[in-house]
Amino acid sequence: MYLSIATTHRPAADLGFLLHKHPDRLHETELPFGKSYVFYPEVSEDRCEAVMTLDIDPVGLVRGKGRGEGLLDQYVNDRPYAASSFLSVALTRTLRSAMSGVSRERQDLAEAAIPLEAVVTPLPARGGEAMVRALFEPLGWTVTTTPVEGPANPYVTLTLSGEARLSALLNHLYVLIPVLDNDKHYWVGDDEVAKLLAKGAGWLETHPARELIARRYLSHRPSLARDALYRLAPEAREEEAAPSEDRPPAREQTLEAPMKLNDARMAAVVAALKASGATAIADLGCGEGRLLQHLLKERWAQRLIGVDPAVGELEKAARRLKLHRPGGPDEGRITLLHGSVTYRDTRWEDVDAAVLVEVIEHLDPDRLPILEQVVFAAARPATVIVTTPNSEFNALFPNLAAGTLRHTDHRFEWTRAQFQAWAGGVAERHGYGVEYSGIGETDEALGAPTQMAIFRRAAA
Repeated sequence: MYLSIATTHRPAADLGFLLHKHPDRLHETELPFGKSYVFYPEVSEDRCEAVMTLDIDPVGLVRGKGRGEGLLDQYVNDRPYAASSFLSVALTRTLRSAMSGVSRERQDLAEAAIPLEAVVTPLPARGGEAMVRALFEPLGWTVTTTPVEGPANPYVTLTLSGEARLSALLNHLYVLIPVLDNDKHYWVGDDEVAKLLAKGAGWLETHPARELIARRYLSHRPSLARDALYRLAPEAREEEAAPSEDRPPAREQTLEAPMKLNDARMAAVVAALKASGATAIADLGCGEGRLLQHLLKERWAQRLIGVDPAVGELEKAARRLKLHRPGGPDEGRITLLHGSVTYRDTRWEDVDAAVLVEVIEHLDPDRLPILEQVVFAAARPATVIVTTPNSEFNALFPNLAAGTLRHTDHRFEWTRAQFQAWAGGVAERHGYGVEYSGIGETDEALGAPTQMAIFRRAAA
């Protein structure tokens, strides 16, 4: 991974005083996961550029983790190469004084806004160019992104330009690079809240995307994100305390509610499960437990498992399903698991059927092969049911602008041809047959609002 910082402030070579790194030397720093190197490819009166590169030991990342524990030792991954929390750690280890805004020789310059240009590559842009702009443009940066070539590739070369203190630029990168990557290479605990508040001081409290930043930076741990938001801004406490039913519904709910599309989806999936003969079912990405609630009414659904990466959603599901409460389901009939469809989990692999209702579109396309390995290669249930929006039908929603996705967290929405190309490839690679159908009122030209694929494993 590569970070370049340049200035045209005259004399430009003073950048070395701000970075505490002499332009005539190669600077090497030992890191827990490899080494960082800082050097200057250009030093002149008019322009000075410093570059930091990371040499990460990919074997060291998985050494001692055992076998079969997580994807790092099961799949090829981008951790040694893509800008991520590794780069943030390297910034604090390599450029700590510069991040604090201290310069023994040129403190006046450290406190001044100077012309700066930063280049980061390859940077995972999970959420697309719109996400990158939403994070950096409110901070005054001019943003340019250039896609890194490759199929289903979320990586970009990011260029930021503008006038700011060097310490501000470094702190913006420290916080927002892991936010764009939407992952961290280490366990996130209470101390990460303090780091976020320290590096975000003076800008994060007024950032329009502060809630998203807190949630992603803190690895989607709701309690930590709430703590950070409470301490950032008093109004965040009031918003968080407001009952959820008082908040405006999400765009997707507003669009689909008039046609009762969610009810239609639930009915179609339950009917398909009944026809499959499944009695043990895993709802992958179960959310608040709506499908599980429907399945509890069916006597043939004897064992139900709900899996979701969000603890808050699982808590809502437990309340909806009345788990361990009077009037709730029999003990052992339903189990809720904290987990993800991008990690193998033997706790649900023995089910007859797995269901992904409106789940795949919330994943970045480069994560779909991992989901495929987890569900179709490792677990291999007899039946897999997948539903996802039909993007062609979006033209019929009167309040949805052209090119807009139904939900702000959707990473993509597929046409019927795109969905069938993906599903057909998955079925062929893993020994399944697949059938397609639409859910909801069908338009003759554009199809139904939801599309469904039912995978059936071929007999051995």
